[in-house]
Amino acid sequence: MYTITTEYIICGDINIDYLFDSDRKAQLEALLKAYNLTSVINFPTRTHKLSTTAIGNIFIEFSKMGNYSICPIINGLSDHDAQSITLHSFNQRPPPKKSILIRKINEHSIKDFLNKLSWESWDTIISTDDVNKMFNSFLDSYLKIFYSSFPLKRIHVNNNNNNNNNNKIGLL
Repeated sequence: MYTITTEYIICGDINIDYLFDSDRKAQLEALLKAYNLTSVINFPTRTHKLSTTAIGNIFIEFSKMGNYSICPIINGLSDHDAQSITLHSFNQRPPPKKSILIRKINEHSIKDFLNKLSWESWDTIISTDDVNKMFNSFLDSYLKIFYSSFPLKRIHVNNNNNNNNNNKIGLL
């Protein structure tokens, strides 16, 4: 579940009262700490007759969420109150580098391609009278050679719009 590029906010009715210490609360906190998640609810979220509990909760990654405010929303529709969280600042990472896939086609790779084509045995292609099988066999052999001579390579593209003329890349 954990990836460095993903921020989590978990919320819901967890049925563990966060107003009091318990073994279940300690176990849940230990699990959530493994993902750097912390409870932010410190007020009752359910009132029933003479008892109040904080069994609805929101867990955030405090270090990435920055400044936030939280408040209860008493809606009268349920025995649970809702919670609202507002993130005032969010510590975002820079956008990921964009990349594209290209095939490097130059004099050397073309010679390699032609050489491999010349060494290919085309006997299996003409060994049948079925035109569809012949074509599929030819295409399989041809593409295998093409992909080996002109492999895809991933290159990173500069996102700076001011340098558009410097970053032109031919795609094939």
